[in-house]
Amino acid sequence: MHRAYQPVLPSGNKYLQQKWDKAYYDEHIKKVKSAKPMVNTTTPQTYGHLHLKMKKLKLQEERLSIIERDNNLLLEKMSYIMRTSGRIDNKNEYQSKSLNKEKRQRELLQITKENQQILERISQCWPQYSTEKWQEDWEKNEKYMDSIARYPRGWYEEMHKKNKMRSSARKANGAEVKTSDEETNQEEKPDDLSREDQNKKSEEMNKEIDEEQRHAETELKKQHEVMQD
Repeated sequence: MHRAYQPVLPSGNKYLQQKWDKAYYDEHIKKVKSAKPMVNTTTPQTYGHLHLKMKKLKLQEERLSIIERDNNLLLEKMSYIMRTSGRIDNKNEYQSKSLNKEKRQRELLQITKENQQILERISQCWPQYSTEKWQEDWEKNEKYMDSIARYPRGWYEEMHKKNKMRSSARKANGAEVKTSDEETNQEEKPDDLSREDQNKKSEEMNKEIDEEQRHAETELKKQHEVMQD
């Protein structure tokens, strides 16, 4: 590295010149770092009396002490009054009087009398509309509706209930068939017989439901004919 070094002044040995220059430079850097500044850049001195303000704190303490003393005096007076009956009687024996009290009482009596008379009139009045006549008209209207209608009343609700019963029976039969199929897969031979039995049972249940539905329809038709007559 010393061979490539180029000194400022001519020298006979580049290695020694580089070493001396480095030593001079290091000493210069140390002097610069240790040099004292000519300008004072430190923080100024703080004064406690400017920040604390002892006079204000003292006045505040005196004010609080006065308030506390007054409160204690009031508390002692109140406790003494509560413990004793007091030396002054402040009861007021004056009774409030009203100039129009009798007039208001007369008006109230008159209003109550009028209300009673109105109540008697209302209780003695007979109704202008007859509920019995309304009931008779409604029954006539029901008969007319039954005679005009194609199907008797309650027919749709009964059919809906029967359809629900039929669907639930079919679902139950389907579940039984599935369980029987699982059991027959475990066994070897009796699966065909169980399926036939289950099919027969389902057919019998469907026939019973159809017969009940037909019976209900015939009864409803009979009732409808009787009502039309």
